[in-house]
Amino acid sequence: MGRYNLIEELWIPVRDLTGNRKELGICDVLLTAENLSVIEDPSPLVTAALHRFLLAVLYRALEGPCDIDEAKKLFKAGLPKDKIRAYLEKWKDRFWLFHDKYPFGQIPDFEPKEWRSWTALAAEHNADNAKVLFDHIDINNSGTISFAAATRWILACQTFALSHKSELQYCKYSPSTNAVMAIPLGRNLLDTLLYCLTPQNSKVMTGDIPMWEREPEKIDRLKRIADRAESGYSDLYAWRSRSVRLKDNNSNGISEVAFASGVGYIDSTAVDPMLAYKIIEVKDKDNEAKVKKRIAVRFDERGVWREFDSLLPDNTHLSPAVIENSVFLTRNDRVRYPHSVIVLGQANNKAKIEFWRMERFILPKAIIRDRYTREDIHSYLEEAKDVSKSLYFACANFGKSLLSRGERKPQSADIKNFIIQMPSLPYYWSTLESKFHDILRDYTLECNPDDIHHDWLVSVRNALQKAWSLHEQSVSASDVWAVRALVKAGDIIENKTIELNKSIKQLRRDHEHTC
Repeated sequence: MGRYNLIEELWIPVRDLTGNRKELGICDVLLTAENLSVIEDPSPLVTAALHRFLLAVLYRALEGPCDIDEAKKLFKAGLPKDKIRAYLEKWKDRFWLFHDKYPFGQIPDFEPKEWRSWTALAAEHNADNAKVLFDHIDINNSGTISFAAATRWILACQTFALSHKSELQYCKYSPSTNAVMAIPLGRNLLDTLLYCLTPQNSKVMTGDIPMWEREPEKIDRLKRIADRAESGYSDLYAWRSRSVRLKDNNSNGISEVAFASGVGYIDSTAVDPMLAYKIIEVKDKDNEAKVKKRIAVRFDERGVWREFDSLLPDNTHLSPAVIENSVFLTRNDRVRYPHSVIVLGQANNKAKIEFWRMERFILPKAIIRDRYTREDIHSYLEEAKDVSKSLYFACANFGKSLLSRGERKPQSADIKNFIIQMPSLPYYWSTLESKFHDILRDYTLECNPDDIHHDWLVSVRNALQKAWSLHEQSVSASDVWAVRALVKAGDIIENKTIELNKSIKQLRRDHEHTC
């Protein structure tokens, strides 16, 4: 007999439609999803992992959807609760957190050389990949966490694990650990889950086995090569990236865990429905020729909004399948159109976490009828990028002139470091970020894209002028060298401003002519 069954115990954090926060088990979350608003955890990584886990359960319980017609029927009728109950009852023994043979998400015969603190499970707290991030927990005296928290961190760890050494073999990355994960949000959790149940081929669905339905891997095999490709969405969403075992002290908390490498992931041609992709050119390893390759969009310090167009559907089908599915399902039921989309994930550099993040955006309603919305927004972002280059060149010109007093020729690295400490570019982009959210709000079914384009260019011009004006004010009282450098660099800003004004006037004329 097991202990702490995830089907019934309270461990999934949710917020109901009245705003109250509570924790529920798998069964209650799925059977009352229409009365819940969102899954909500302080950690973006946990939030993403919980969505993926529940979707994996649904794919197995529903044995579908296998095509868009099935998806439409589900969206209209809701989740078949009898099927969900029957599936959870059938596999109840695989959802015990503590079980001699099938402890959920764990390797039962894993006896580690050394038990580690529970912090090994948590990206926000572990010392392997996040040594300098916001956390000062002493891993040698970290206390205990609840069974609920331990379960959430097991799922998050399996979804977002980074590479490092372990006692079994070298730990590889989780399948989608570095990517931006998108989740369209509906009026309730039911709609959110239905958006994300993207159709999967029936033959693939039959062999799509998640980790709790599989026999746990043996340690001897995990010490050797245990790599494989995914068998489908359920398998992908519940991948065993790490070998984990919670140390059961017959208490109400977890203080130590066994933690090492798990099942390695072999890249395949399959896509992750939550990810956005882009095409890049890379050199072929064999003949040095350039070939096109599809890669997932990743987080960086700029923020997802700078690549927001990658989330919007068009004929390339590189956007997240969950967003494409949500737009298709609500095309004739606009009351249920997703009110926003959240993007979640982390960024790392050489397996060291730089940050984890969740961002929320309005999903423009215009994409229901206009497949060119993605192109429009891409062009707006490219215009902002082009203007930022002029601002960068102006800053570089100023830095070079200031650093080259007399006969000195400054190094490129010195100029780059000088630009980094200038506030102009950060101010420019932060100003435009808030305006970009206004643009998304304005992109309604009734909008005029030319009007939006005009307003965007005005915002870009104003941001450029203000960013440079702030720099001018900081230099105005400086010595003659700085003033000369400022005047020289200012010509670049003035020329770009003239160019923007011409474009703005042309858009205004076009609008007046149309009216």
